[in-house]
Amino acid sequence: MSMRNGEALQRILEKLRREAGPKVMASLSDPTVVEVLLNPDRNLWVERLGGDMRCEGMFERTAAENLIATVASYYSLIANRDNPVLECEFPLDGSRFEAILPPVVESPAFSIRKRALRTHTLSDYVTDGIMTQSQADRIRAAINERLNVLVVGGTSTGKTTLGNALIDTMVDVSPDHRIVIIEDTREIQCRAKNSVQMKTSESKSMNQLLRATLRLRPDRIIVGEVRGGEALSLLKAWNTGHPGGIATLHANNARAGLIRLEQLIAEAVSDAGNRQMSSLIAEAVNLIVVISKVAGSRKITEIAQVKGFDGANYLLEERF
Repeated sequence: MSMRNGEALQRILEKLRREAGPKVMASLSDPTVVEVLLNPDRNLWVERLGGDMRCEGMFERTAAENLIATVASYYSLIANRDNPVLECEFPLDGSRFEAILPPVVESPAFSIRKRALRTHTLSDYVTDGIMTQSQADRIRAAINERLNVLVVGGTSTGKTTLGNALIDTMVDVSPDHRIVIIEDTREIQCRAKNSVQMKTSESKSMNQLLRATLRLRPDRIIVGEVRGGEALSLLKAWNTGHPGGIATLHANNARAGLIRLEQLIAEAVSDAGNRQMSSLIAEAVNLIVVISKVAGSRKITEIAQVKGFDGANYLLEERF
């Protein structure tokens, strides 16, 4: 972002508040709202904790164009027909912001994925019926044993929120550990007294930050979401003196999560042999926690311990 004085930035923020309008602004201040989405048909959808998405009105095309342009202006970015995808943080509250413009879509669309206002603990998950007490006990034991935990789930299943709960448990069981966190958007919450949180930028990829992390003397390494070639760097870090980390990954079950890691590594390293990579994955990832949407509610549907790789298949001990 280019250097501008505070007064200029405040004017942009005031303009953004007006362009967001009462419906979006009310959703941003509502603690139950998880995500606000605009579709190209101008329908505005809102998802709340524990519920399905609901259409809550219309958002005019011109207003959407203006809002997206103002967000881009705040960061000195360009969003137009030649650059139709904008990925950044929403300036008003730091939520994850994704906007798509024509010609990729017929009319502007955006998603505002809100940052959690508070950390849900494992006890909260038990109270809310998302996990059982035995599941919570197993996860806590894994963190205490410094196992590397992979949190797996589909879109909007609450992977990051669950990751925050695991990090909160990590701070409880290892209050003196130095924690280094890497993410694309600031969503992770950490109350550790000795921690470093890093965010990727246009000039610094997650893979580059992971390599820099090793020089920061971390006890535990956290990655917000593994999406690319950084998977290999993370596994190597977990395997070389930095156990007890947490990462999230988009997949529908434990075995699919491991296969997804294979794919991400293969995309980044063209000469990687599947068996060699599978053995590395099986050694680095110790426990997989799967969160899913079941009948409209979130549930921990699988906890699997990775026991190894037999040359053809991953050996998983599935419980709960």
